[in-house]
Amino acid sequence: MTHVITRSCCNDGSCVAVCPVNCIHPTPDEPDFLTAEMLYIDPETCIDCGACIDECPVSAIYPDDQLPEKEEPFLQINADYYKDHDVEGGLVRHPKAPKLPDEELRVAIVGAGPAAFYAAQELVKKAQVRVDMFDRLPTPYGLVRAGVAPDHAQTKGVEETFAAVEKKRNFTYHLGVEVGTHITHDELRERYGAVLYAVGAANDRRLDIPGEDLDGSIAATDFVAWYNGHPDYADRTFDLSGERAVVIGNGNVALDVARILVTDPDELASTDIADHALEVLRASKVREVVVVGRRGIEHGAFTNGEFVSLADLEGVDIVIDDAELTLSEEAAAALADDSLDSVIATKIRLAEEFAAKPQTDGNRRIVFTFLTSPVEIIGDDDGAATGLNLVRNRYIGGGKIEQTDETSQLDAGLIVRSIGYRSRPIKDLPFDDGRSVVPNADSRVLDGPAGDPLPGVFVAGWIKRGPTGGIGRNRLCGEEAAAAILADFANGLLGAPTVDSSDVAALVEGRGAHRVDLSGWKRIDSAERDAGSGAGRRRVKFISIDEMKVVAGRAEPVEGV
Repeated sequence: MTHVITRSCCNDGSCVAVCPVNCIHPTPDEPDFLTAEMLYIDPETCIDCGACIDECPVSAIYPDDQLPEKEEPFLQINADYYKDHDVEGGLVRHPKAPKLPDEELRVAIVGAGPAAFYAAQELVKKAQVRVDMFDRLPTPYGLVRAGVAPDHAQTKGVEETFAAVEKKRNFTYHLGVEVGTHITHDELRERYGAVLYAVGAANDRRLDIPGEDLDGSIAATDFVAWYNGHPDYADRTFDLSGERAVVIGNGNVALDVARILVTDPDELASTDIADHALEVLRASKVREVVVVGRRGIEHGAFTNGEFVSLADLEGVDIVIDDAELTLSEEAAAALADDSLDSVIATKIRLAEEFAAKPQTDGNRRIVFTFLTSPVEIIGDDDGAATGLNLVRNRYIGGGKIEQTDETSQLDAGLIVRSIGYRSRPIKDLPFDDGRSVVPNADSRVLDGPAGDPLPGVFVAGWIKRGPTGGIGRNRLCGEEAAAAILADFANGLLGAPTVDSSDVAALVEGRGAHRVDLSGWKRIDSAERDAGSGAGRRRVKFISIDEMKVVAGRAEPVEGV
């Protein structure tokens, strides 16, 4: 018997470290880890010890004889990975941490998402290191709370890992505190030996085509934050009165948006989706979502786990016309002689299986269109989007594409761009606008793209490397940042604070912050979980910052809130 990793894999690598026979790959030490869709268990090497099951933070691993029916495709997906990935057995070795000075090191982490927490997890293991975590919102966990789709409850289980960190005696929350407003970068540098920014990428990338700003043309970042109950987006309105929506882009976020738009609201009602979003989705007229990809199926940006999960949607057909399965000459040749990368080959196989399935009259639909680019969003006299003009692409060699003269028009009442995220510049830090990152070398912030390191200033996550990779990649990134901080501490490169950080709480509250500490966050968390328990849901989120402050005990109730 073997064990199988399934769709909710978060790539955080916890399972790798406990496997006694190194049968889980790619490991953080292997180049493929940085781009892997998920981790895979080698069925030929697994000894059925079960250690990985206990370690997995999102309950993604099962013995093969206990696989839920919907997870059965992952038995083959795991095995397929090892068709063209040669790995060696043996224990995974990790470098020994440097010997640290005896004095205390205080670290400020700005941001409370996965990269921030994985860095904190490494730092608080050292008794002389104290971590203060800052976030603008009264709630932590970043995109795990506000970005992971509500119907992916297992993935949200990684919050338990973060909850273990926040309970450490050498960890302190400063939630509801905005760096740059309530406390400046320079004030952090005066009070902490190291400042780590892990603030993610909150802005969307634009298409830069005519009509992009018409009503009904929206960013996936906004829509996802809205249905996840992010306070900044709770008041947004989206018109779902049309029967067709178009999602431009085909990454995992694009599939999330498509899936939420066609999922039966009664199923979503058991998740932690925002109540305001559920109400709008119940009234939605959307029956079809077209997912448009600029390149072919071989370059689909979605993971195989997300792709195969679409088959589980009740009352929804996944529609892929055979004509959409065009491959580049290189991929077609590699597929024919069985030399194509197994992950890409699996993606193509899954698409072919969807294409072969019969459709059911009356079902809602997700339709995939590949090798197609939008060139214009068209609208009516009132400035509302009514559709878009498209152009067909073709492969020209080496995986490159060019536009043809074949055009088409697609009517749609909602157009969602989902082509990636961009980071915002951080006040008082250098910023590479072209790459949308803070320039850095090994997590150390540089004074410009080719400058010297700024002592004591670090970055992790998407603000460090750009918006690529999920929870697992952010774990590695956070650990790398923590290692850089500890190495500079050991080598005497950080410098000593000139101001005692014990004044931070009073300082930020004197500037209007309603600072939420661990006890305040736990009151919010408990109230949300209690409300969810009564409704048969994981939690019912607060969507008002003012209401969160009241529940946390940091503000008086306001009439009407």
